[in-house]
Amino acid sequence: VQLQASGGGLVQAGGSLRLSCTASGRTHSSYYMGWFRQAPGKERDFVAVITSSGASTIYADSVKGRFTISRDNAKSTVYLQMNTLKLEDTAVYYCAAGGSSFGLYRLRRGYDYWGQGTLVTVSS
Repeated sequence: VQLQASGGGLVQAGGSLRLSCTASGRTHSSYYMGWFRQAPGKERDFVAVITSSGASTIYADSVKGRFTISRDNAKSTVYLQMNTLKLEDTAVYYCAAGGSSFGLYRLRRGYDYWGQGTLVTVSS
């Protein structure tokens, strides 16, 4: 599976962005999909995950109520709608696909494939 993330950019605090991650290769719909982010000098942290069917989602406490993860399996794409952005949301955002380790969804090793990352910068 190859993953291509897009949609990052510069936005003012309080604004919104929607990230997209398009998959190619193996059947996208069989994977659970996650978003992680990595701020400068920090670890890559879990943001959100969605099950293969899209029926269930889980969020990090820091983004709960502001971010929404969704997927369109017909388009092999997963989205991250980010609202009410804060300065601390500034990071490179990565999408990832996992096949058999959903219990590890908060960890990088719970995923088999990674996209290249897209930079989100929130300004004051």
